[in-house]
Amino acid sequence: MNYVLIVDDYADIRRLLSVTLGRQFEILEADNGTAALYAIRHFRPKVVLLDVMMPGEMDGLQVLDAIKADPAIRDTIVAMVTARGQQSDSDAAKKRGADAYFIKPFSPLQVVGWVREQMQ
Repeated sequence: MNYVLIVDDYADIRRLLSVTLGRQFEILEADNGTAALYAIRHFRPKVVLLDVMMPGEMDGLQVLDAIKADPAIRDTIVAMVTARGQQSDSDAAKKRGADAYFIKPFSPLQVVGWVREQMQ
């Protein structure tokens, strides 16, 4: 099964993405970095939509670093979905291995189109 994992501490963002993507893909959700890494290691989603700023032990960039450092999951496709809209933020995330960078408020259709491309 090709899962999409949505990681955001705001339930409304997870719900928006889940409803938008759920018609086409199997959706998993996590509200923090630790839960995200567990889901990635356990379910092996093909695509992860990952918020940068989250409370708890790990923010999104630390989760991204952990994904890319682990040979078992480093091929996971990761898009950052964040309110951090500076070019330097996007460049830093891509340098760390992010495959895409969506700035909130984002276009759900744009995200769906990108996910659909990655699933093919």
